[in-house]
Amino acid sequence: MIHLDTSFLIRSLERGSPEDRQLRMWVMTGASVQMSAIAWAEFQCGPLPYGLGKAVRELVTDVVPLAATHAEHAAMLFNAGGRRRSSLPDCLIAACAIESSATLATTNLDDFRRFVPLGLRLAE
Repeated sequence: MIHLDTSFLIRSLERGSPEDRQLRMWVMTGASVQMSAIAWAEFQCGPLPYGLGKAVRELVTDVVPLAATHAEHAAMLFNAGGRRRSSLPDCLIAACAIESSATLATTNLDDFRRFVPLGLRLAE
């Protein structure tokens, strides 16, 4: 299971980019691709070319809704990660990936590495 961060998805839309090649490989090998609702909302804020949102939604097989367990897990990550200002969205994305037992694909590795000792798996 692959859990996409917004940054990875955006870069994967550039044909031939490393992210595009990696995402294509995951899809060809049958990996499920998901995103948290928070990352999906970030992506939808666009701007998106006409029809792109629908096409990407067919690729992303599951948009994980934010649940109370994710919020509680994100709060733990936020506190354990140093209570960094503006990091709550990353904590929510990480919590969704951890609770889904998924590997997080992001281009912002530095923002998420601090969660690895807390159970996050990163695609590197």
